[in-house]
Amino acid sequence: MTYEERKAQVRSYLGKTVEIGIDRPIGYVHVKGEKTLVYPINYGYIPGVLGGDGEELDVYLLGVDKPVEKYTVRIIGIIHRENDIEDKLVGAPEGMSFTADEIADAVHFQEKYYISKVEVI
Repeated sequence: MTYEERKAQVRSYLGKTVEIGIDRPIGYVHVKGEKTLVYPINYGYIPGVLGGDGEELDVYLLGVDKPVEKYTVRIIGIIHRENDIEDKLVGAPEGMSFTADEIADAVHFQEKYYISKVEVI
């Protein structure tokens, strides 16, 4: 996937309602090399939609304070990664919104390892 295709793909989801699967619910512990991440928010993907890394397109879920297995969300933002091959979507329950700063704070636990910028609708 080219850079332009990647950007067009994630932008095409802004404002849409989609069902996501959650593979890293709140409290999930992910050990990757020397890094250990404990997920303070639900993190998942859009089933069947491949992102820039060739795996399913990732989505941070904000506004849900308990672990879930799947959820219907409205895509309210994008985390654009400058130093990675993929971007992340940000979803929230219908009717909820977050500022760019609120999103950046919520995803900092993982995004601190990347140069990223938040885009919101």
